[in-house]
Amino acid sequence: MDLNKVNTPYYNDYGTWIRRQFPYRVQKISIDAGFTCPNRDGRISTGGCIYCDNRTFNPSYCQRRHSVTQQLEEGKRFFAHKYPDMKYLAYFQAFTNTYAPLAQLKALYEEALQVDDIVGIVIGTRPDCVSDELLDYLAELNQRTFVLVEYGIESTNNDTLLRINRGHTFQQSQDAIQRTHQRGLLTGAHIILGLPGEDARESLRQASIISSLPIDILKIHQMQIIRGTRLATEYEQQPFHIYTVDEYIQLIAEYIQHLRPNLILERFVSQSPKELLVAPHWGLKNYEFTNLLVNYLKQHKIFQGQFFLKSE
Repeated sequence: MDLNKVNTPYYNDYGTWIRRQFPYRVQKISIDAGFTCPNRDGRISTGGCIYCDNRTFNPSYCQRRHSVTQQLEEGKRFFAHKYPDMKYLAYFQAFTNTYAPLAQLKALYEEALQVDDIVGIVIGTRPDCVSDELLDYLAELNQRTFVLVEYGIESTNNDTLLRINRGHTFQQSQDAIQRTHQRGLLTGAHIILGLPGEDARESLRQASIISSLPIDILKIHQMQIIRGTRLATEYEQQPFHIYTVDEYIQLIAEYIQHLRPNLILERFVSQSPKELLVAPHWGLKNYEFTNLLVNYLKQHKIFQGQFFLKSE
């Protein structure tokens, strides 16, 4: 079980929403299309975000030495045993998936859509790497297939973004999201709770700001310290607070009360490989965390948008 299978009255879950978009079950297949990032290759900075290691979320079938088609076919074989009649979304996930000339991007996206049983694309990217020309093309593509553009915001606090070497400002996130939304494209966003320098109070302050953005889908996950990253070195030298499971559940429960009720929540946690993880060691699978959260919401009569509705 994961968030794609949750059906709860306590928050607007992604699983229920995605089942309404298609007449069949769909599953994302991650792709590493060989991109880099502007804060890795020197255009903005080098080294990337201080917490980032793409090995933490690239599945085994996702290998950049293989073509987009090969990765999708391998991903289909990986999932086929669960649901033989499954359809798929090509998820351009690793690094910045709009960071290339438009002609190259078109070729990669169109290649994915030519693979049998691929019924749409999801594009993960940064807010400083989307041109109007690209968005115009995606709006055209959206007329013939499912398209979701997903932005890494991470924080609305510019001091934090500078601290983590993110390489863009929150204002750039606002601009990119607005331009994407104006073209009628489904727009997703990703944030991290527990970034260095941000306590629970700061995260809750940001909740209403995130909620005010014209996004359709929100992904949230906890701060994780990954071996070999600059953040891991900093954490070893000067540890900062990392949420326990109970603290994080309480934070999420309060956070979602500040979000508008129609915002779709795709996930609340991420699960990095144990061998790469410095902290936190919760020992929970994603579905186990979700069950704990839903029980907490039920017990305390909490639901998404409670504070948002009171403020209207």
